[in-house]
Amino acid sequence: MKQNQLSFSSPTVLAWLSGWLRRDKSAAASFFFLLMLVVFSLAAPYLAQHSPTDQDLSNMLSRPSAIHWLGTDDLGRDIFSRLLFGGRVAVYASLLAVGIAVVLGVPVGILAGYMGGWVDDVIGRLVDTLLSFPAIVLAIAVTGALGIGLTNGMLAVGIVFSPQLARLARARTLVVRRDLYVDASRSFGASTLHILWRHILPNVLQPVIVQVTILLAAAMLAEASLSFLGLGIQPPNPSWGAMLARAYQSMELAPEQMLAPGFAILVTAMAFNSLGEALRKELDPKSRKE
Repeated sequence: MKQNQLSFSSPTVLAWLSGWLRRDKSAAASFFFLLMLVVFSLAAPYLAQHSPTDQDLSNMLSRPSAIHWLGTDDLGRDIFSRLLFGGRVAVYASLLAVGIAVVLGVPVGILAGYMGGWVDDVIGRLVDTLLSFPAIVLAIAVTGALGIGLTNGMLAVGIVFSPQLARLARARTLVVRRDLYVDASRSFGASTLHILWRHILPNVLQPVIVQVTILLAAAMLAEASLSFLGLGIQPPNPSWGAMLARAYQSMELAPEQMLAPGFAILVTAMAFNSLGEALRKELDPKSRKE
C-alpha cells in the first residue's frame, strides 16, 4: 500500500528541482526569469537611479538617455525606476492573491471531497455560484465593497480564484479517499484530522501546485487590470497597470511609453504559464509518457 505523495524534505526538493530544470530548458528559462524578477524587485531601491515618484515637469515624455534609460512619463518620472518598483507590486500582489486563494479554497475543497453528503452539496453550490461570475467583474464588485487599494484588490482576486482551487482539491480528494492506505489508517483508529493532514493533503498538493503556478499569472494580470482601472494601487505608487494607464493618456505624443510596462506584463505572464505547463507535464505521469 504505497502512497503516491510528494516528499517535501529540502534535499529531495532541491535534487528534483535541479534535475527537472536540467531536463527542461523551457522550464529553466521561465524559472530563472521569474527568479531574476524577484531579485530585481527586492533590489529595486538599490538599482533604481531615480525615485519612482519624484516628478520633473521640465523633463516630461523624454526619450531614453544615459540619465533616464527608458525615458520619462508625462509627469517627468523615470520609467525604469517605476518599472522596477512596479515589479515589486506585481510579485507582492500575485503572491498575496494566490496565497489567499490557497488558504480559502484548498481546505474547503478537501472538506467537501472527504465528508461528502450535504457538506459537499452546500460547498458545491457555493463554488458553482462564484464560478458563474466573470472573475474580473466579481473582483471589481468585491473591491468596490471593501474599498479601493492594492490589498483589498488582491483580497478580492484571492476570493475569486479560491473556487478553482476548491474544485480541484475536491476532485483529487474524491480519488484519494478511496485508496487502501486511507482505509487502513481509518481502520487503525486514526482521527479524521490525522487522515486529512497525513494522507489527503500531501496527495492534493501536487495538482494544486501546478494550478497555483498558472494562477500567479492570472493574479498579476488581474492586479494590472485593477490598477489600470484605478481600483488597485493608488498614485503616485508605481504599478505596471497604472503605468499603462498613464501611457495610454499620452499615446499620441509618445506611444513608445506603453512598451516597457506592456512588455513586462506580457513576458512575466508567459513565464508563469510556461512554468506551469512544464510543471504539469513533469508531475503528470501520462504527460511524461507522451
